[in-house]
Amino acid sequence: MRLTTKGRFAVTAMIDLAIRGGEGPVTLAGISERQKISLSYLEQLFGKLRRHNLVESVRGPGGGYCIARPLEQVTVADIIRAVDEPLDATQCGGKENCHEEHRCMTHDLWATLNAKMYEYLASVTLHDLVAKQQDKVALITGQRIGPRPRVKEILVRA
Repeated sequence: MRLTTKGRFAVTAMIDLAIRGGEGPVTLAGISERQKISLSYLEQLFGKLRRHNLVESVRGPGGGYCIARPLEQVTVADIIRAVDEPLDATQCGGKENCHEEHRCMTHDLWATLNAKMYEYLASVTLHDLVAKQQDKVALITGQRIGPRPRVKEILVRA
């Protein structure tokens, strides 16, 4: 079991978009250049993200993509599901036919691991990931990237 490139790239691209989204729509070409992800691959991923209402596209000059809802309401699990990323530790894909059409002895173990993975990924928001990136940059450079935190966010961190 592992998270494939599709899921990792989708989460990375969404963090990039969220960090720069306060400045207006963000182009996929910009994300591609900064994150070293193929533009055509990003186009495929963002088509899925748009269909799941995680991003909105803006056409025309100055167009690009924006996050479709508040960062606090977008979880890593949402992103992973949107790009059809399977996170399944069972051999049977949850069908319980892993051992000669019967349930194997470790099926419950792997099914529980699946549930815990999704529980964890559902607990991590895009806001959390952006804040961590901003804190890293601030620590290294003394400057914050992306939009300034709202007063509420400053009070929560204090």
